[in-house]
Amino acid sequence: MKTYFDCIPCFMQQALKAGRMTAKDDKQLKKILDETGCLIKSFSLENTPAEYGAEVYRVIREITGVEDPYKEIKKQSIEDAKKLYPELKQIIEKSGNRLLTAVRIAIAGNIIDFGVNKKFSLKEDVSKILKQDFAVSDFEKFKHASEKAKTILYIGDNAGESVFDKLLIEELNGKIIYAVREIPVINDAIYEDAVASGLDEVAEIISSGVKAPGTILNQCNSEFIKIFNNADLVISKGQGNYEGLSDVKRPLFFLLKAKCGVIAGDLQVNENDIILKGINI
Repeated sequence: MKTYFDCIPCFMQQALKAGRMTAKDDKQLKKILDETGCLIKSFSLENTPAEYGAEVYRVIREITGVEDPYKEIKKQSIEDAKKLYPELKQIIEKSGNRLLTAVRIAIAGNIIDFGVNKKFSLKEDVSKILKQDFAVSDFEKFKHASEKAKTILYIGDNAGESVFDKLLIEELNGKIIYAVREIPVINDAIYEDAVASGLDEVAEIISSGVKAPGTILNQCNSEFIKIFNNADLVISKGQGNYEGLSDVKRPLFFLLKAKCGVIAGDLQVNENDIILKGINI
């Protein structure tokens, strides 16, 4: 997916938000905004928003020295999600279609996104999504692919959402490999966040090698690329991974909520729609 003009103010908003969390004073915050603005001048619309997100957070790290601005927020998001886990597990167990319900719950977790300038209420939004119609649903293809798959690559997105991913993974068969970011970026999950979410109990956790808020294949490590190319099923969670992988030529499934107008427009759906979309299937 290319970068749209509407992405540009979003980069500045992210820089401002993270800068306010990490800058020691207004002078340092101004420097973050100045350097982000200079970066934007050189951005090509042909690259993905996730690639530019990586550059914005590099600037913040270099100026402030803070490696993980969202560390405490991620920790709280995981704790909040884990409190809901028993109730959500019961919903799946009582469901007439366990896999579909688990997919819905996994997508519901995608609301935990601090890269989008929107407020959310975790429990209320999950309840809504459990009743919401899909704007795009390739569920039958997803079910068929998951039943056949011996190896599944599950590309994670945000911390907290990772707990909801666990609920879906528990409904899948085969060997599950869960990929996270190499370093902290926004509130995306890194290795320690995945472990805190309990994913080490149900999957092998690896780093994709990516330092961006989305999977950019030419920035991934060789281990991830090998698994990506050879897995029987690839599941991509969230908007950032959609940005980076929407044009790939291999079969995979996107699970996400369209939380911004740019993503909704690219998918040709409405904002806040939920998506289970297969490509090259």
